Amino acid sequence: MAQSETSSDPGNIVASATVRVLLPLALPGPLDYRVPGVAPAPGTFVRVPLGARELIGVVWDGDDALPPVDPRKLKDIIDVLEAAPLAEVSRRFIDWVAAYTVSAPGAVLKMAMSVPAALTPETRITAFAAADGWLAPEGFRMTPARRKVLELLAAGPPRTPAEIRHETGAGPGVVSGLCDAGALVSVGLAPPSPFAVPDLAATGPELTPAQITATAGLRDAVAKDGYTAIVLDGVTGSGKTEVYFEAIHEALTRHRQVLVLLPEIALSAQWLARFEARFGVAPAVWHSELTPATRRRTWRAVAEGRAPVVVGARSALFLPFDALGLIVVDEEHDGSYKQEDGVFYNARDMAVVRANLGKLPVVLASATPSLETVVNVERGRYGCVHLPDRIGAAAMPEVSLVDLRRTPPERGRWLSPPLDEALRATLAAGEQALLFLNRRGYAPLTLCRACGHRLECPNCSAWLVEHRNASRLTCHHCGFALRLPPNCPNCEVEHAWAACGPGVERVAEEVATHFPEARARILASDTLAGPDAMAALVTMVAAREVDVLIGTQVIAKGHHFPLLTLVGVIDADLGLIGGDLRASERTHQLLTQVAGRAGRAEHPGRVLVQTFLPEHPVMTALAAGDRDAFLAAEKAERERAGMPPFGRLAAVIVSGPRESEVEATARALGRDRPRVPGISILGPAPAAMSLLRGRHRWRFLVKAERGQALQSLIREWVARTRPGKAVRVQVDIDPMSFM
Repeated sequence: MAQSETSSDPGNIVASATVRVLLPLALPGPLDYRVPGVAPAPGTFVRVPLGARELIGVVWDGDDALPPVDPRKLKDIIDVLEAAPLAEVSRRFIDWVAAYTVSAPGAVLKMAMSVPAALTPETRITAFAAADGWLAPEGFRMTPARRKVLELLAAGPPRTPAEIRHETGAGPGVVSGLCDAGALVSVGLAPPSPFAVPDLAATGPELTPAQITATAGLRDAVAKDGYTAIVLDGVTGSGKTEVYFEAIHEALTRHRQVLVLLPEIALSAQWLARFEARFGVAPAVWHSELTPATRRRTWRAVAEGRAPVVVGARSALFLPFDALGLIVVDEEHDGSYKQEDGVFYNARDMAVVRANLGKLPVVLASATPSLETVVNVERGRYGCVHLPDRIGAAAMPEVSLVDLRRTPPERGRWLSPPLDEALRATLAAGEQALLFLNRRGYAPLTLCRACGHRLECPNCSAWLVEHRNASRLTCHHCGFALRLPPNCPNCEVEHAWAACGPGVERVAEEVATHFPEARARILASDTLAGPDAMAALVTMVAAREVDVLIGTQVIAKGHHFPLLTLVGVIDADLGLIGGDLRASERTHQLLTQVAGRAGRAEHPGRVLVQTFLPEHPVMTALAAGDRDAFLAAEKAERERAGMPPFGRLAAVIVSGPRESEVEATARALGRDRPRVPGISILGPAPAAMSLLRGRHRWRFLVKAERGQALQSLIREWVARTRPGKAVRVQVDIDPMSFM
């Protein structure tokens, strides 16, 4: 910031300062504003004019993104807000994420300022205190009730009307009478913290020798008070959560805040119950389904250091922590950590960056670590602690492959004879089963038997999925929905619709038909109305009110059901379809996690995997329980192809409402592509999902050798082309999806 002598009136020169203010908008950098008098410190939240609007921004420091402006042309800051300033580490994190993702810094700031209402002061609580040196005026009547109130307040801190009534029995009339006489004064108190302090004297369950060793490593990392990344690699059911709970305990004893990231916060019911059992209180929770009032209280409590532990989805990484001392990324391999809208980022990788900038430890926990994480361990960038065995008497489940070419299901069914038989035996033994199919709804495709017409989404390049329980067809990309029309819109034949392929509802229908006594429930993201619904279902399963769970990938993450002994995978090949770089890795991770739900207590578990590809490396590794062999083969294949983590990828996505303008912009970018040794740019070409939410899409794929500065090259390349009207050009560094 610069000092200057200026004012809006040339005849009235006053001292003023110029400051840079970053606004939560997709602008190239901070803007200059004038501050009469003393300039606010970097990180201060201020209200400023922008055209006809008033916006809240942050006084910024660091490298200037724009050249300075003549102070006489600047507008004044309107107001300085009474909110905790955005810490320097948060500002550097925003700058780093913006540079890495090739995004506008203001777009990243918008994620950190997701609750503007939290920047205004909280409503203070009215309380009353005894007035100093008060003497009763002439005619004042000292009743027993008044005397009790005065004695209470003379001996202690200010009390709220409710507290006064509770301790003395005096009502509002007594208090107002004392105020009128000058005996009491009204004071405003800050609201109490919405989050209780965890009980650090409480102890968790007895740990196994392997857990004790792992715990020592994590506690030591927290105690060193510096950056380190540690992978907590343990098989399903090995007690990883209890281990990093001990690291949380260590951070809390040092009066540091803790952030725990979960891939899907709606699935956190059991996690939250375990945390409360361990620490005696519930943590702060952060996700998109919170009410505005809760988000406001939580955001402010985090900024003021009054939220000791926060558990949240990926967006929690951008909360303004006052004294962060530990980050835990649970299920670090999960693709849900990648945001693919607005600012494209991977919360797992950005958590490592945030820990590095804040000089604090980060724990990456998983039973199936990503290949990138495994390679970082091998290269010495991350440490690693192992939990090779399940807790107690539990053993890893037996995994068997069911070759659907040899033992297919009966016509019209989806459970093969071996799976049908295993399910009958499980139910007869009074145990529980899980049938897994990673496909929501009743059927993924509905077509006309007469002409072959397929019902498609008008806004996306996708078929409509039938949800028979809800009597509608839905697009899982944009949410478009309609009821099944009686006539085919193409040939107008009546009632000629055919449901093709199974979804979880169709599997549930089969279970209801062939196992009528079994109490079955569907567990999918569209059948859960938030965390409370998930908690209720988990309670039902634990209470043995459910015999068969039929679920999608939401059931694969972290759930512990002691009586669940059978897992049946309906279509194990589903994730291998298409040319996704990580298809094999993701399928292996998902099936391993699903299989891990079986036999987690004293009852042995069994897993039956239905597949048309039993010879595929994913299936053979799963059956043999040989994760390391699979990773070694996958690593060798990626290295030969120069693919991540042995090479770099980026995507450039061009989208807009008019296909011709999108194509013209994409081709203009293609003609001006940079030609640099070690970097190849493929495209442009229509995206596999060429229409998404009403926007036409074209893509480039940038492939580079390790060590290449992709971001600067892409930033300069994209900046040289002026996109068509309403056309948006987005950059995805390290893409996870190629659709």
